[in-house]
Amino acid sequence: MFKRIFHLFKIGRKLSSSGAIETIGEIYQIPLSIKLFFDLISIGSNKKLLSTSKKPGEKLCDALEGMGTTFIKLGQFLATRPDIIGEELAEDLVKLQDKLPAFKVNEAKEIIRKELGENQFKNISNISDPIAAASIAQVHIANINFEGKKKEVAIKILRPDIEKLFNEELDALLLFAYIIENSISKTKRLKLVEVVYLLKEITNIEMDLRFEAAAANELYENTKNDIGFNVPKIYWNFTSKRILTLDKVEGVSIREYRLLENSGIDLKQLSENLIQHFLKQAVRDGFFHGDMHQGNLFVDEKGNIIPVDFGIMGRLDRNNRKYLAEILYGFIQRDYMKVAEVHFQAGLVPKNASKEEFAQALRSVGEPIFGQSIKNISGGNLLAQLFEITEKFNMATQPPLLLLQKTMVVVEGVARKLNPETNIWEVSRPILEDWIKNFKGPKASVDNVLNTSTEIIKRIPDLPDFMDKANYALQLIAEGRLNIAIKNNKNLEIEKMRLKTLKNNIIIGILAVVIIILLVF
Repeated sequence: MFKRIFHLFKIGRKLSSSGAIETIGEIYQIPLSIKLFFDLISIGSNKKLLSTSKKPGEKLCDALEGMGTTFIKLGQFLATRPDIIGEELAEDLVKLQDKLPAFKVNEAKEIIRKELGENQFKNISNISDPIAAASIAQVHIANINFEGKKKEVAIKILRPDIEKLFNEELDALLLFAYIIENSISKTKRLKLVEVVYLLKEITNIEMDLRFEAAAANELYENTKNDIGFNVPKIYWNFTSKRILTLDKVEGVSIREYRLLENSGIDLKQLSENLIQHFLKQAVRDGFFHGDMHQGNLFVDEKGNIIPVDFGIMGRLDRNNRKYLAEILYGFIQRDYMKVAEVHFQAGLVPKNASKEEFAQALRSVGEPIFGQSIKNISGGNLLAQLFEITEKFNMATQPPLLLLQKTMVVVEGVARKLNPETNIWEVSRPILEDWIKNFKGPKASVDNVLNTSTEIIKRIPDLPDFMDKANYALQLIAEGRLNIAIKNNKNLEIEKMRLKTLKNNIIIGILAVVIIILLVF
């Protein structure tokens, strides 16, 4: 308990001395008591002076970058949550630089040797100085002996002790989020504890490079037949929890659009390919690259798009993909009542809300964008309006869809740089039409019937036992002894219980100190 409180104190001191609290005060109205608290705990620290010529969001980026790895990741994650921080601030946080000083190449070699073993380490040569250093890991170029051939590869290596640092600071942030949620009732809808918990889960997965390797491998398998999109090969014998080895990318960064154009690449086609490949991943496969900014996309001499950095991936189940496709297609068809019905069927909107009013609200979002090229469509304004509707109709926040929306905005931005005249809706239409046709077509219907029949046949031997259990469950429900409203995420509920206990212990401790002071004085 005391360790978490200590880290919470350190975080509060960091927030205050970095200038983050003052900057947040320029954006939101912070209660006087909160300001006084941060002023008190920052006594004796050297406060960072932020440029007065920059916007508050830009100054917050500077503050977060100065606070280190955990806060850089927190800022990047909050950039995906405009429903919490607002659209303008989210756009500013997208620019947050994930760059830190590199650790020495000798230290990198020792990590590789320890992770892969001495024998495998002998198969690696010409390890370069780091070519990139971010908050979690850094990248080196090297040669490996693979199946008797020399391969040039990129090796990603985790920073030393990064897992310990992240988990300690995120545990403290969880407590901070819990205190805010239970102190300010309006913040409950934002699910701050769930947001920080999700960040912790994502970060812990991101810090096991075997998961990133598996994600890259799954994306490769899903897209290996897609012309124009090439995922680098993973070398599993040279990969571990802290080491990821994959093909060195031979290509030009997609941000170098003038260089691409001069080399004969069709930027219009490249722009359309980028949007369509992303939609195929999301709607067809339900598994998409969740960080498709310019720094993570390269283009080879044939115009193929090559993604890198598979630490942030998004996943949508079949039902969500169905609803997503029908909602987007409904916007394209301008059938807002159909889009509203899909929202209600998916349980995205409370049943007591007005379907007609919701359709009208969707119309206010959809109508202004039709007939315009991508350069005249503000993805930020569109998202801002959608989140306003979310608040008005009390729709629950869904992190996977928020990641999808954020990635769509990023992809749109990259496409805009390549070809300002690209119309994202027209480019999207064939992908959505094809998926809906396959989903609802005769073959899909037959497959669904066969799959359902197979499952039923498998479960016939268990039917008597199942009926006994069902009868017993119904009896418990009738007697009021069974709560059917069980939370899906048990780990999150356990964490909330721990936080509640910790909060109670803190309150008891404070009361004990107050009582002792009163007795003594």
